[in-house]
Amino acid sequence: MSDSVIKIHTYTSLVGALIIGDFQSKIIMIDWKFRRMRAAIDSRILQQTQSTFVEKKTDLHTESIQQLEDYFQQKRTDFNLPLHFIGTEFQITVWNQLMHIPYGKTATYESLTLAFTSKESIRAVASANGANAISIVVPCHRVIGKNGELVGYAGGLPAKKKLLELESNTQQMQLFEL
Repeated sequence: MSDSVIKIHTYTSLVGALIIGDFQSKIIMIDWKFRRMRAAIDSRILQQTQSTFVEKKTDLHTESIQQLEDYFQQKRTDFNLPLHFIGTEFQITVWNQLMHIPYGKTATYESLTLAFTSKESIRAVASANGANAISIVVPCHRVIGKNGELVGYAGGLPAKKKLLELESNTQQMQLFEL
């Protein structure tokens, strides 16, 4: 297999089917198989890597699945996987900021935005959050509305709710200020 191939494998998790993508031995995606933006996300990833998808399970898929299973069994609160973000510089900044929201805590879109830019960028931050292709590991599910409501999630609001309930099971869910 050449470097121009993204090896993908589907994993059926506790909250839905996820496509795990291994590109040059780095995770390029752990994304919802049936998300609304599936075609746009795939197009962005394929275009920017100049690659194609090939269904082939790798050791990195196996390791990713094990870490996800540990997370779902509440044995893991963070992930140790090699990640490779595919997006604009702004999107990558948002995704890196998401990594600062600790397990068991949530942040608002406003606090996420104000952590690195001005309040006027809140829609762009929300859009970048929605374009995250490495779900769960890059915890976009931990971002909530200003009034505490669950809003917008690629895996659907029921999946977001389950993930937050799973994390709050081990500790009291608190709002985290970035």
